[in-house]
Amino acid sequence: MNYPVWETYFINPGLWVAIIAVFHVFISHFAVGGGIYLWYTDRLSVLTNDQDLREFVRKHTWFFLLITMVLGGVSGVGIWFIIGIANPEATSILINQFVFFWAIEWVFFFVEIVALLIYHYKFDELSDKLRLRVALLYAISAWMSLFVINGIICFMLTPGKWLETRNPWHGFFNPSSFPSLFFRTGISIMLAGIFGIFSTLFFSPKEKRPFLLKYNVKWLYVAFPFIFFSSIWYFLTVPELSKVFNFVFNRQVLMAKKLLYVSSALIYLISLAFLVKVNPGLQRVLAFLLLFIGLLWLGSFEHIREYARRPYVIYGYLYSFGIKVEEEKKLNSEGFLKHARWAMVKEVTEDNKILAGKEIFNLQCLSCHTIKGLRNDVIEKARGFTYFGMISQLYGQGKVLGYMPKFIGTEKEREALAAFLVKELLRKPENPPELKPVIRELKTQPFTFDPQKDQYVIFVFSPLGMKCVTDADRWFSFLYPGSTFEALVIKRGPKPEMLDNTKVQLVYKVEPGFKTPSKHVLFWDYAREFFNKTIPKDLGLTGKGLNGTFDWDEKRKIFIAKGIPVLPYKKDGTYNPYPVFEIEAVDKVSGKVLQRTKAVSPVATEFRCYVCHEGSPRWNGVAGISDQTAINILKAHDKNHQTNFYKFALQGKPVFCQKCHADFIVGSEGIKGYNSFSAAIHGWHANYMPYKDEKACYLCHPDHPKGNTKCYRDIHKKLGLECVDCHGNIDFHATSLLKGTNTKTSKFLLAHLNPPIPKDQITPRKPWVQQPDCLNCHKGFQKPAKEAKGYNNWTEDVSGLFRVRKDNTQKLPCLVCHGSPHALYPAFNPYGMVIDNLQPLQYQRNILPIGANLKCEVCHLKKMNVPSHHPNLIRTFRNSKLLTSQTDLE
Repeated sequence: MNYPVWETYFINPGLWVAIIAVFHVFISHFAVGGGIYLWYTDRLSVLTNDQDLREFVRKHTWFFLLITMVLGGVSGVGIWFIIGIANPEATSILINQFVFFWAIEWVFFFVEIVALLIYHYKFDELSDKLRLRVALLYAISAWMSLFVINGIICFMLTPGKWLETRNPWHGFFNPSSFPSLFFRTGISIMLAGIFGIFSTLFFSPKEKRPFLLKYNVKWLYVAFPFIFFSSIWYFLTVPELSKVFNFVFNRQVLMAKKLLYVSSALIYLISLAFLVKVNPGLQRVLAFLLLFIGLLWLGSFEHIREYARRPYVIYGYLYSFGIKVEEEKKLNSEGFLKHARWAMVKEVTEDNKILAGKEIFNLQCLSCHTIKGLRNDVIEKARGFTYFGMISQLYGQGKVLGYMPKFIGTEKEREALAAFLVKELLRKPENPPELKPVIRELKTQPFTFDPQKDQYVIFVFSPLGMKCVTDADRWFSFLYPGSTFEALVIKRGPKPEMLDNTKVQLVYKVEPGFKTPSKHVLFWDYAREFFNKTIPKDLGLTGKGLNGTFDWDEKRKIFIAKGIPVLPYKKDGTYNPYPVFEIEAVDKVSGKVLQRTKAVSPVATEFRCYVCHEGSPRWNGVAGISDQTAINILKAHDKNHQTNFYKFALQGKPVFCQKCHADFIVGSEGIKGYNSFSAAIHGWHANYMPYKDEKACYLCHPDHPKGNTKCYRDIHKKLGLECVDCHGNIDFHATSLLKGTNTKTSKFLLAHLNPPIPKDQITPRKPWVQQPDCLNCHKGFQKPAKEAKGYNNWTEDVSGLFRVRKDNTQKLPCLVCHGSPHALYPAFNPYGMVIDNLQPLQYQRNILPIGANLKCEVCHLKKMNVPSHHPNLIRTFRNSKLLTSQTDLE
């Protein structure tokens, strides 16, 4: 932020650092291990009076000097140059904090140079005793250089007490300094053996090679326990959050880990080839290969070590793009560009939005990313996002996937960066596809009812209020076709009688146009992959079709038709989320139709995933999840969770999300240790959601004000209550679910959520089982107080849910009189006031709850003066001012 940027988009500064640093570290570790190797091997030649071995050491010294002094020296200068350009803030801190230690290291380095030059150029002139002393002096000086530099490098990963004290000694002797020192000493010894093998094959006498090859291979095996045990010790010192973020979620670290394991195995396997008699030409090829694999091995380790610090360059103190953690709050409030010394743009406007985004990209992103470059190409990373999706990504960046630094800046600056990435680089529009309005009044009327002659009434309701279906079956599914009806048949009388399946049979049939859902979705083609069984087309999981009969639920004493595979897609190509069914109660003895009624089975596919994940509605531009959107979702899951779902889907094996994530509503137990489906999907998206009010709900649930479904359409909506009034805002909702799940990952998802009340005051809950209780607001069945809120006081179990609760007589479900969840009578459906109010209109010629305004004669044949079903029942409807016609009030 305080320095100009080296604007290289094809190879970013971070990659230049990696290229130069890995090469230098490879040579410098050889310089340390090689010093020990020279002294020990020369000492062995003196003790055994082996002139051939002595001659090998002399030639190896020339090779050693050329590699370490020339290539090592040049690359060492290159490192200082490149880190000064790539991250000048961090370089400045390292120099200022450890200036005394750098001075000590330069003294040791100077002694190294002098000792090695004397050892090489005076090799034949010095006595054995003096030559060995010079070799030992070099070995000690080289190792001490490692000791000093190692402490400073480890400070960047584990600064320890320095964060509080700013004492350089606390920074130098940090938690990882000694385990890293042992680990790097082991590396140095291993590389000494590898270079020894290479030198043997080119500089030693032929008759001496078998001995020297075995001798050098021993160096690799001596190094192994140092490397193995110290690596465990080293890993234990890594910050706990880094262990999770970088060693579990970070795909680049996982790839480097695989490379480290594979190259480790290859190094020791190839070394065994030098213990047997092999063609000299092949041995030299293997020697070059061993050097190359050794370079890969060290490169993969250094890659892991560098990424273990993410999102910092100095852990907990300085972010990877050079901003101090202590500055974050100020910059988020006042603006990042305002305080960026070298930025051309200081304040974002509509006219300079793209340029401002480019400036922010250069300052916050370019240290790790490229543009159409060799590594971490930001265009590829951003390809699956829309403009709003990128805003959401930047909002949540660094929260869940902690290896990424947070975006720092104001909301306008976040939008500017999103505009640069999506509009400028990807040439995508700012707005998602416009919603296509298709709502029109549906022509349906309730059956007639004669209160004087009709002896029976049927009440049919959808217990979920609306069934949602994901229709991207080629790629994934988490909500399959399968709506449910529940029903009661009541014989009217002074004491109404509820009939069971011994007396009547309930038969249902869907209106024309909905009978062949298999022509509109691929669910039946992939059912075997989802459920390990073949399902006949146009039948649901339970065997129910679009016409059929109800079953009897003996436990709940209710008729039920579960798993009806109705979809909102009609044969004529129209989208209708409110298909109407006709239901008949048939006398089992005589076969006579006792009563008929109509009921709507609300069903929606209007997920708006494309707003973030790109694409468009699949079904005629109205609803559904398109292939493009589904693919982007799978790729995002694969990237963030190291899965291969996109690959499997291409092979004809789409994923059913609840196989891993438990879900009460579909009866899935999931995998132990994984978040429930509701906790996972809400917990993840809450961290990326810039909206915290009902707009967050509208992005996924089919109730957008300009949408074509309107799943929330009852009296509460008419009164101005929103989703958040009952369920809490997205952060609250996610927090309650995550606290109820209590897994390892739930803790990380919870960390950055900011619900409107403290997290420790939020009551955990189980999805679908514990929901807001109606009586949270309607205490004593009275009018709610103005400050009443539905959330944070959950039903204890399933029996307390509105959709299964019964009245005081424990015979009549609440849904019978009040209607389905989110469609409570009176419901105000944009497809027509009749649609959700069919049964009130049929039985009492108004849209009020059954029995409202003292209409008890619907069942009782006369008005009642005792509130037997629940208190406060004997009164008139309190919100009559919302009703607009005589039919509503009649």
